[in-house]
Amino acid sequence: MAYVKHWADNEKLNKTEKAKLEKDGLEILNDIPYYAANGFESIPKDQWDLFKWAGLYLQRPKEDGYFMMRVNVPSGILTKPQVDALAGIARDYGRGVFDITTRQAIQFHWLEISQIPDIFNRLEAVGLSSAGACGDITRTIVGNPIAGLDPHELFDTTEIVNEVYTYFQKNEDFSNLPRKYKMSISANLHNASNAEINCVSFTPAVKVIDGGERKGFHLKVGGGLSSRPYLAETLDVFIEPERTLETAIAVTTIFRDYGYREKRHLARLKFLMADWGPEKFKEKLLEYTGPLPEKGTEPAGGWNAGYFYGIHDQKQPGLKFLGFNVPVGRLSADEVFELSRISAHYGNGEIRTCNSQNLIIPNIPEENVEALLQEPIFSRITINPNSFIGHAVSCTGIEYCNLALVETKERMRVIAEELDNRITLDVPVRIHMVGCPNSCGQRQIADIGLQGMKVRNENKEMVEAYEIYVGGTLNAGGKFNEKLKGKVEAEKLADVLEELLHFFKNEKSAGESFFDFVGRAGLELFQQQLDIILGREAHGLSL
Repeated sequence: MAYVKHWADNEKLNKTEKAKLEKDGLEILNDIPYYAANGFESIPKDQWDLFKWAGLYLQRPKEDGYFMMRVNVPSGILTKPQVDALAGIARDYGRGVFDITTRQAIQFHWLEISQIPDIFNRLEAVGLSSAGACGDITRTIVGNPIAGLDPHELFDTTEIVNEVYTYFQKNEDFSNLPRKYKMSISANLHNASNAEINCVSFTPAVKVIDGGERKGFHLKVGGGLSSRPYLAETLDVFIEPERTLETAIAVTTIFRDYGYREKRHLARLKFLMADWGPEKFKEKLLEYTGPLPEKGTEPAGGWNAGYFYGIHDQKQPGLKFLGFNVPVGRLSADEVFELSRISAHYGNGEIRTCNSQNLIIPNIPEENVEALLQEPIFSRITINPNSFIGHAVSCTGIEYCNLALVETKERMRVIAEELDNRITLDVPVRIHMVGCPNSCGQRQIADIGLQGMKVRNENKEMVEAYEIYVGGTLNAGGKFNEKLKGKVEAEKLADVLEELLHFFKNEKSAGESFFDFVGRAGLELFQQQLDIILGREAHGLSL
């Protein structure tokens, strides 16, 4: 190791930190061949947690020995060989399940330990990796899914993202961070990377230096969700593109050496940033980087929440990129192979993933667009989805995740489709569903956030239920949604949401967004409506 673990003598370290002092998480990569040859029973239980550094989690129930795997996809950019390799893994080992995550990664399920070495080999052969996709380490880097094609980017960030991602991949100097560490790098002017909810984000900025305008980044630090969410704060620095890696190393070093390691639930970078504040953090940053210019201006537009539906012009004349809806981010392996074929037949074979759990097919000559859209697969995976299914996001849920308390993925899909059948609005309403407070489905930034839990019903039986949150956005620096009092049983959720949305429809102004309406009407009015709905239900009245 090239650094000193100055926290090693702290007697108050949590048990995970003590274990990491004994064995670095990346060392599990050396152990996996043995475990694969000798079966799941050969893995000691005290090693299960380390599999996260290899991008692997045990599914529920853990004792059954099936793994969930995340594969890093920096900026969401995939070549045809990569797409085919991923589809093959899903087909051969993952029971055909292919999920797009809210960080542009690909997620598999049902993997067995004996299969992992071959999966690693397949990923490595096409330049992909699952290392660091989970664990106390730098995760995949979220970026602009149309980097290099985007008419609305300040500059192309593709090579910058690749440089930073490659530096941190399997880098043991940064594989023992206090907690998970999420980074975004994007010059998209519509905040496609959801900058404010990442631990550290590089966002588009311009500054006059020596009489000329320079394009570069501002630096946001300290965002994150879970049960205590924080919005990232902007430091008073301007980062020239060639200094991105240097700055990323500096911020990561600060987190590694000064982040909190005593209480695991307080170990994210957001807590250090909240305690230090942006001025102190900047002061410490400059100790590593030397002088940096003060921040410039941000030529940013409104937030697009990672949605790119429809047919769009690329920078390159005559080429289009097409944005498709993948309902709640789930595809089958056969669908992925078909998308790969179509992308290669009509374009160059690339597919790009979005943090809205959707996908983009780029580099399509204008004359090929109409024929492409006639392919049968695009009846389900469409460029013009119905409004609610087109803006529905869900975490993995209890189907596979050990942390989840309730079903999410299929339930969100069914509810969204039900709402599309029942109500029509003149603006989209983004609904995010999560199965636990960790909020992989990013419920805090949704127009309507749904957080699952278990409650006792009137018969004293434990049932799945949801809390409702309203009014989240990342426009204008961001605002997290706020909780309405009351818990809604899962079987009644679609009806309750329908009635709340009818209230919105009847009271809103033409073209008024859900977020703006919540701000104008106030949380109290929404609470009154929910109380009426739940009271009616409690008395056995029809919704």
